[in-house]
Amino acid sequence: MEPQEVDIVRFDKAVMNVQSDDEQCTKVDIGVLYDEFPEFMPLWVEDILGIPAADTTYLAQALPQFLNDTVYGFKQTNAKELEVFADVSDLEKALGKAFARIQYLYPEVEIPTLYLFISGFQTPIYFGDELIGIGADMYLGSDYEYYNRVVYEYQKQTMRKECIPVDVVSAYLFRTLPYTSTKSRLLEQIIYRGKIMYLVAQIFDELPGYEVMGWTKEQWRWCEKNEEAIWHLVMDKRDLFKSESIMLTSYLNDGPFTAEVSQDSPGRLGVWLGWRIVESYMAHNEDVSLQELMAEGDAQKILELSFYKP
Repeated sequence: MEPQEVDIVRFDKAVMNVQSDDEQCTKVDIGVLYDEFPEFMPLWVEDILGIPAADTTYLAQALPQFLNDTVYGFKQTNAKELEVFADVSDLEKALGKAFARIQYLYPEVEIPTLYLFISGFQTPIYFGDELIGIGADMYLGSDYEYYNRVVYEYQKQTMRKECIPVDVVSAYLFRTLPYTSTKSRLLEQIIYRGKIMYLVAQIFDELPGYEVMGWTKEQWRWCEKNEEAIWHLVMDKRDLFKSESIMLTSYLNDGPFTAEVSQDSPGRLGVWLGWRIVESYMAHNEDVSLQELMAEGDAQKILELSFYKP
């Protein structure tokens, strides 16, 4: 299928170009940004800078301070961002291909407008009604020095430019195909997330599984090696049928490891386990389409018909 044409809006460049050498900017400069980016600028000002969108007087004073801050490293980071993202054609190509595959499955889906922006180390992916913002300063490379000040070590693995397409599509699918089960057990949670990851893997079929998960190759291999032991542990503890928030957080949220299983494990092990169950379900039910898989809300049915037995 033909890739969709995706053009990433360079809001990052526009914001960084608005200031002059004497670290001043005017209400006229601010007005230009509002005129050029009427959808994204108010959202960015309020949600990222924390300033009322209508307060252009204060914004004219605060924006240069934000852009030129050296205490938190924003000025240095902005320069690095322009270097890393000098060319975004590779991202546009990858995302164009991905959204074409999404639209093939769901023709009614509208491709959102994509903005590249600087977030002050706050967020990698940002959603508006019909737009997605990519916080470029969160993707400057796992070894970028200023990340040592703002994130944990385990978070650095996915803070690379090449992780952006999977992050954008994963976040988009979680938002477009939301969790609808009335049950909050681990079983329903991991099957839902497993379905999303299975779909993401189909969209990015050229990527290895560990890149789709945002893991290292070693973490992926650890799970493969210990898959049987992991499953037996989960079943022996009957965790699938529990809904305690602490337990769910351990299995589903990012972290240095999955505490319910092992300190040697990667975080979000429940997501991977759900993906493995869904893979087995699709392998044993070849007549089920991707759309039918995503629409199936009975997690117990998927588990039983998966015949999952590592």
